[in-house]
Amino acid sequence: MPLSLAISLSPFPKPLFSKPSSPPPSNLSISNSIPSSSSSSSSSSSHRVWTRQQQQHDHKTLLVETFHYNNSLRSLIDDLSRKGSDPVCLLERDGDWTRDQLWAALVFLFEHGRTQQALQVFDCWKDKERSRITDANYSRIIRLLCERNLMKEAATTVDDMERHGLSPSFVIYNDIIHGFAREKEFDKSRATLDKMVENGLLPTPETYNGLIRAYGNYGLYDEMSKCVKKMESEGCFPNEVTYNVLIGELARAGLFERMERVYRTLLSKKMNLQPHTLVTMLEAYADLGILDKMEKVYRKVLNSKAFMKESLSRKLAMVYIENCRFARLEEFGNELGAKLGRTDLVWCILLLSSACLSSRKGIESLVVEMEAAKVEFNINFTNVLGLFYLKFKDFKALDYVFSRIGTHNSKPDMVTFGILFDACKIGYSGTWVIEVWRQNGYLESLVEMNTDPLVLAAFGKGYFIKNCEKLYSSLHYEAKEKKPWSYGDLINLVFGNK
Repeated sequence: MPLSLAISLSPFPKPLFSKPSSPPPSNLSISNSIPSSSSSSSSSSSHRVWTRQQQQHDHKTLLVETFHYNNSLRSLIDDLSRKGSDPVCLLERDGDWTRDQLWAALVFLFEHGRTQQALQVFDCWKDKERSRITDANYSRIIRLLCERNLMKEAATTVDDMERHGLSPSFVIYNDIIHGFAREKEFDKSRATLDKMVENGLLPTPETYNGLIRAYGNYGLYDEMSKCVKKMESEGCFPNEVTYNVLIGELARAGLFERMERVYRTLLSKKMNLQPHTLVTMLEAYADLGILDKMEKVYRKVLNSKAFMKESLSRKLAMVYIENCRFARLEEFGNELGAKLGRTDLVWCILLLSSACLSSRKGIESLVVEMEAAKVEFNINFTNVLGLFYLKFKDFKALDYVFSRIGTHNSKPDMVTFGILFDACKIGYSGTWVIEVWRQNGYLESLVEMNTDPLVLAAFGKGYFIKNCEKLYSSLHYEAKEKKPWSYGDLINLVFGNK
């Protein structure tokens, strides 16, 4: 755990000195105490100067105190970091620790897997003063244990708490129930829930939501449904979070009928679909290529504050390509660009949409835009242009594309070699390209596929790549694995040593 995190766990200490009140007026006569306008102005100005000076003094005092406070925490963490350090010995050496020092030390020890030492020093610290044996202190350490799924230690700490005459709070019970559920110890989770009820604490939807989420994570969808029925039978009705958890888990499982049924229930109760649940639904539809439903949910995402990762944007673009929705692909690229800016993915999507629509004007317009925006022309963009001009057998344009390779540190990849040899197969004179690549050492480079999968989905694999895959797969295992393959090796495999 970084030192800065351990220090940031505690708030700044309060300043030791508060701003003193204004000095009392001197014992003047009534006539002398009535100021003239000039003397009043001077007094007001002096008071402002005094106030500003006092504020500066207070600020400096706070900075000094904060500096010493942070240094004390840093020194403690440094001591704990030393090999063979014993937190209990350090506590005894210092005489005592403040609460901030204790929790900084405990978080550090937990983060470094020193659980037993953390528990020992907690026990030693709380035993120094009876007033430290509180629900708040136990609740905090139990939460730290549950967050790290140290459930055996958490349960032992609850037992210790009860030996001191303290009853676990609602928050502690929830942490224990959810912690056991995350570890797939559902019997212990349910037993804790029963104990919670016996002690007069009624579970809330929050209690059950953690259980439902855990059942979903382990693929126990029938148990998830039973949990919902149990909470309803006990008069604890699902809330908005419950329905969102259910929809999210069912979406990830691809159980669309059940998911949509829960979604209709949520809408009938006039509850809201949370942004991250929308995104989960969208990804589920995209994974299975269900275009119409994907589109409907995407519109909701677009009008919400939901954040879409680039990986999800790629999935949506792939669905549009596979369904030959190239005009929609262009709209999608522009929508992403309006929301995220013109990233490499957005440029790629826009280039592909124009290429798939066979729009030379669109391609050339985008290239002008990219050059004006000083976009680095990587090999991915180069390959899109190469595949587009290969499609039209425009060899003059191919000369221009190949001449750009090597600029901006872009090197040809497997797709680029495929474009070259597929072009040569239909009459392109590519000898000069091979010679330049040989001089630049590209033929000796190891084979790489740096082209976006969206490009291959849009154009497919050409003759050269298919032939390479066929011939390579026919080789014996020893021949494949005896050395790393270079582009020169692949060229020899296809055209040479047959």
